[in-house]
Amino acid sequence: MNVREELEAIRDTHGGVLRPEDIVEYARDEETELHSRFEWDDEKAGHEYRLWQARQIVRVTVIYEEHIQETVRCYVSLADDREKKGGGYRALVDVMSDAELRSKLLQQAWDDFMGWKRKYNQLQELAPIFEAAEKAKGSIE
Repeated sequence: MNVREELEAIRDTHGGVLRPEDIVEYARDEETELHSRFEWDDEKAGHEYRLWQARQIVRVTVIYEEHIQETVRCYVSLADDREKKGGGYRALVDVMSDAELRSKLLQQAWDDFMGWKRKYNQLQELAPIFEAAEKAKGSIE
């Protein structure tokens, strides 16, 4: 079986719901395609998990901006930085005050939105949002 077939088999076995816990349990079997998709060395996996936790901490760190009366993220991850070894985050205030970095973030936001649109394009109730975005596209380019 290929990975998709294995995922479908797991889903079928668990009442139509695909849970990460069930996937990992299934993948413990070295004969499965899924097995090779996981890091089974606990030391390496532990380090990777701590890196994931660090990313989560950065993602949820916010500050309340009094002048706009909103909570905003403190840090953003630019695609260019993610391509470098180790990745990294930049202070949102630095990105917003640099024309080149702001432009990169805006393009990245547009690309993310287009991915979201592809994911939910079949929901006709969202058509007005997609139409408004197309009108705004000119100011991004």
